[in-house]
Amino acid sequence: MTTPRSHCPINAAVEVFGDPWSLLVLRDIMFGNRRHFRELQTGSDEGIASNILSSRLKTLTQAGLLTREEAGRGRRAAYSLTEAGIQALPVMVALGTWGLAHREGERQWRIRAEIMRDGGPAMTTALMDELREAHLGIPRPDPNAPRASEQLQAAFDDAMKDLAATGPRVTRR
Repeated sequence: MTTPRSHCPINAAVEVFGDPWSLLVLRDIMFGNRRHFRELQTGSDEGIASNILSSRLKTLTQAGLLTREEAGRGRRAAYSLTEAGIQALPVMVALGTWGLAHREGERQWRIRAEIMRDGGPAMTTALMDELREAHLGIPRPDPNAPRASEQLQAAFDDAMKDLAATGPRVTRR
């Protein structure tokens, strides 16, 4: 980890999260379960270039938000969230909530943010527990509880079916 330019906690966070690509890489790992370089690059709706992705993965790893599992023979390197990376989820939810209130967008891209916003702290906690299980190997406190990730994916899939049937709908603030 590098030392931030000042002792201000907002500055320290901005130095890690302030680049939009870093936030989008974290988003795709958290919400898209993309863990390999190629998945992150080809799954990027924003079209991240390979050199940018490589740089951001390195930065997020050095900042302690990701770990990189070295690839063995015939295997690809996998990235996992650390506890610090998982604790960034409420920041992502807050950004999504702000975007819903102040920016327009197509329904299929807004639906996950709406569900996270409407689900409140319980939904965020449930998703954080799932991320801990997937990335850190820590079992969820209630393994029989419904999975937040499945609810998010089902809502996205429904929005995509709606898009295919009716065409894009821009949601206004």
